[in-house]
Amino acid sequence: MLSLKFPKDFLWGTATSAYQIEGAFNEDGKGPSIWDNFTRKKGKIKKLENGDIACDHYHKYKEDVTLLKNLNIKSYRFSVAWSRVLPSGKGQVNEKGLDFYDRLTDELLKKNILPFVTLYHWDLPQALDDLGGWYNRNTAEYFAEYTEVVVRKLGDRVKNWITLNEPWIIMAAGHLLGAHPPGKYRPFSSFKVAHNLLLAHGKSLERIRQISPKSKAGITNALSPVYSFRRDKDTPAVKRANAIMNELWLDPIYKGKYPEEIERFVLSQNKGNILDGDMKLISAKTDFLGLNHYSRMIVKKIPFPIFNFLPVLPKDREAKFTSMGWEIYPEGFYDLLKWVQKEYDNPPIYITENGESLYDRLEAGKVDDPERIDYLKNYLLSMKRAMSEGVNVKGYFVWSFLDNFEWQEGYEKQFGIVYVDRSDSSLRRIPKESAKWYAKVCKDNGFIF
Repeated sequence: MLSLKFPKDFLWGTATSAYQIEGAFNEDGKGPSIWDNFTRKKGKIKKLENGDIACDHYHKYKEDVTLLKNLNIKSYRFSVAWSRVLPSGKGQVNEKGLDFYDRLTDELLKKNILPFVTLYHWDLPQALDDLGGWYNRNTAEYFAEYTEVVVRKLGDRVKNWITLNEPWIIMAAGHLLGAHPPGKYRPFSSFKVAHNLLLAHGKSLERIRQISPKSKAGITNALSPVYSFRRDKDTPAVKRANAIMNELWLDPIYKGKYPEEIERFVLSQNKGNILDGDMKLISAKTDFLGLNHYSRMIVKKIPFPIFNFLPVLPKDREAKFTSMGWEIYPEGFYDLLKWVQKEYDNPPIYITENGESLYDRLEAGKVDDPERIDYLKNYLLSMKRAMSEGVNVKGYFVWSFLDNFEWQEGYEKQFGIVYVDRSDSSLRRIPKESAKWYAKVCKDNGFIF
């Protein structure tokens, strides 16, 4: 048996998002978001479930923060619901909604838990979607104005900000595949969405710097290493997939330009939409990269313009996978971190999400999830291997704190280290065996393997 130890100042945390846990979808002046409306459309969500109540964190936040403390969590990453603060996405501030995040921040600090605040985790105010949503360049400016409202309220206490969560998924699931709101299938014009999202990041970062100059800020990207299914035959597909899934969200920030592989196409889809000064704003220096990672991608070449790649699913390769159908491949985590180190000059990194979905069940008052513990151990081992080779990982946030509303999957597939008993009207929280294991990791700053 060996002991794995992390740097003294390494930050151990866990993460959630507003729509997935808060509930209170129409309380205290909150306006509707695109998810509030999308979940009411037939056939979009399994079992017609929604986040109206979710984990009722809006009313149970004190209990949840106490639980975080009991689990030795050092930092908690949560998101602010834009339409709770600005019901119409712009204009009149809803003070009651803003006060919720004020109270949550104070409660965390009272328990010596460091808040990491994500300003946007997919829940665009419906009023802004009605104006064109992320196809509309003006949404980036509305996001900057919203950023200013939140940072002015919390910036005296919150010192770590994330502008956007996973813009690639916003583009792909919402505007390319139509699986998430706004439910659009517009492959080519989705690159306009990409630019507007990156512009929103740049404008938001600018406001954070102006209002809270001592804060640290970055963006969180969903990144996956891409491999070839048929070696050399699929090399063009690997290059294209990597450009769209990974480089599209990193090159503009770290290099001030779109990736060469797709630059011509991105620019052609943004005629009149990319203005002078945009790339300078987008490439303004960030303090860290938030990196969400779950699995690798294996692709093969297909005869389709621009999107000339097709993922080869784990079940078709006899690979081990999670309840989400994502391959368990911790070696890919190491490969990804080393690629970021080499390609982007080794930026400070926080792993802002990593975890495994399972079909967890409460039996005899406990939830035994050894598969999740194994997953976390192996991914942490790969991360530590990369760190030992100089990759600048500063912290790790397990996804997720609570079993929550898992978007189009409803509540069936669970990522939480804490079980939420949905058969109990009080939505009782029960730490799983993985939570107990992770609590010891946080306390010991490492683990035995």
